[in-house]
Amino acid sequence: MLQILFWLASAVFTAALLGPMACQRPEASAVRQGATRPTEQVLATYCQNLVLLDSALVRLGKSVETNAPIAAQRRAFRQARQRYKQVEFLAEYYQASLAKLLNGPAIIEVADYDQEQRKIMPEGLQVIETYFYPEAYAPDQHAALLNQLALTRSSLRGLRNSAAILVLTDRHVFDALRLGVFRVVTLGLPGFDTPASPEAAVLEAVASLQALRATLAAYAPALRTRDAALAGRLDQTLTTSLAYLKSAPTTDFDQLIFLTKYANPLSQQLRQAQLALGIPEFTEARALRASVATLFDSAAFNPDYFAPQSDARTTPAQVALGQQLFFDPALSGNGSRSCASCHQPARGFAENRTRSVAFAGKGTVSRNAPTLLNAALQRTQYHDGRLTYLEDQAADVLTNPTEMHGSLVRAAALLRQSPAYQVAFAQAFETTDATKATITENQVQRALASYVRSLVRLNSPFDRYVRGETAVLDAAARRGFNVYMGKGKCGTCHFMPLFNGNVAPTFERTETEILGVPAQASLHPKTIDPDPGKFRLQGIEWQRHAFKTPTLRNIALTAPYMHNGAYQTLEEVIEFYDRGGGAGLGLDVPNQTLPPEKLNLTKAEKSDLLAFMHALTDTTHTQKAPQRLLAFPAGMARLNKRVVGGNY
Repeated sequence: MLQILFWLASAVFTAALLGPMACQRPEASAVRQGATRPTEQVLATYCQNLVLLDSALVRLGKSVETNAPIAAQRRAFRQARQRYKQVEFLAEYYQASLAKLLNGPAIIEVADYDQEQRKIMPEGLQVIETYFYPEAYAPDQHAALLNQLALTRSSLRGLRNSAAILVLTDRHVFDALRLGVFRVVTLGLPGFDTPASPEAAVLEAVASLQALRATLAAYAPALRTRDAALAGRLDQTLTTSLAYLKSAPTTDFDQLIFLTKYANPLSQQLRQAQLALGIPEFTEARALRASVATLFDSAAFNPDYFAPQSDARTTPAQVALGQQLFFDPALSGNGSRSCASCHQPARGFAENRTRSVAFAGKGTVSRNAPTLLNAALQRTQYHDGRLTYLEDQAADVLTNPTEMHGSLVRAAALLRQSPAYQVAFAQAFETTDATKATITENQVQRALASYVRSLVRLNSPFDRYVRGETAVLDAAARRGFNVYMGKGKCGTCHFMPLFNGNVAPTFERTETEILGVPAQASLHPKTIDPDPGKFRLQGIEWQRHAFKTPTLRNIALTAPYMHNGAYQTLEEVIEFYDRGGGAGLGLDVPNQTLPPEKLNLTKAEKSDLLAFMHALTDTTHTQKAPQRLLAFPAGMARLNKRVVGGNY
């Protein structure tokens, strides 16, 4: 039956070639006459490439159906993937949900809040890859592979049908082009979508850049008229980038050289070309600003994008007020503890304890304290991702009986009794008369959140190296980056350049992973840590032991590691991953999302990886606490003796 369905689909494709085609608009034929606008040429090329992708899938299906030699089947699969890479930058930009069906991760998912806990089975090219790599599929998997091919072609038909009604604009095209370059360096070359055949990543990058070059050809005449020198540089950069990829080894590819010498100049010149052509940039709020030239621009990311207000703008006055509140133990239930008690500036705004001391010294809290540096640049907060906004996290910590054991209502009422705080709140929230200012619970939350948003630091030695300061990074750290993005596979979960779980290249969604972290650090652990993680939120079994992927920036300062603080050193963490996580160490973790296979990193590679992670440290201008806390009236003298940062 599956074979009949596949050939029926092939017949539909053949008929489409002979008659009116999905994804064919009048301007598609006009391209051949040379009388179209650039966007029309781009759309026609996109539609034609979708047809070529369909043809490649048909050929792959025939090779599977006829039991061609496995080498021929693999070759057909690689050709189909390369055809996909020629449509990916527009498919992901305009039709992301369909693109995920075509090339999403081969991981079972369960939607948040689905009380029926229905498993969403993966499909598409990454699933098909598992039939060919690392080993060829068994005969009893033949029908399942044909079914996957039929599903993939069905998704492609949806993509073609929706593409037929697309209306492109120049600014969207250039936006997609730059994101396409970012996708190559953050996902493609690290092997995010070729986990079983990472050696294919370089050739797929060639296909991606060839598609970008074909798209730019539609704008080449106008660009040569506006800025001939820029047009020449851009063409030369594409030529040399493709030449480097084609001549490079498919294993041990130097991703750092490609990033700094080719990808960054390419994305910079794409932006220059857009501006030279008079094509405006988008101005709406995004996690990654639409105006960036590279991923490592100093102001590439916008922490206010993750605020609850769409028009949020963090101000210096709000930050200054938030810093006072962060270090002020008056907010706690006993007046002795502050946010800085557990998030200490000298330790990367984390703490050197497995778990922080609980309120009043009674035991410990349930999890390790995460860093607050760059915490503003993520979609969710806490290890289990249970809250979205920093404002909500501030309220949650203040009221948590094991943390601050306070009350927002009580805190706001207390702060209203301080003339100094009244002035500070009036300045922060633009109240003209401080004596009439009403300090609200929401303002307390917003001020604390503003301070945390000010803790974005993206100027580590590695950032500076990528921006051109080549003397600041030693050879070990440079090699370590290539281990991180290559053999170590770190970059497929901790995405560059934030090195957290924000999925590239838009960085708007933060992922969780299931690693199988043991209860205690051991190469022969007996039990997985009992903390259920994300499972606790909705009771979805497939999310048991799922935790947010944290940032690795400043990781050299934030030991111990993992949600439970099980590992005291980075060397132990590297060993955990090298052995395949909990499942690789022998624990029963049926839903582990980390591949359980060993990485087989050498001693030198582990040392280089460690050097690279140390090069992600940047705590510039974050180490100073307020010299003194804002005063209360003389009648509240006891409060004026409180310690900056709290007593414990």
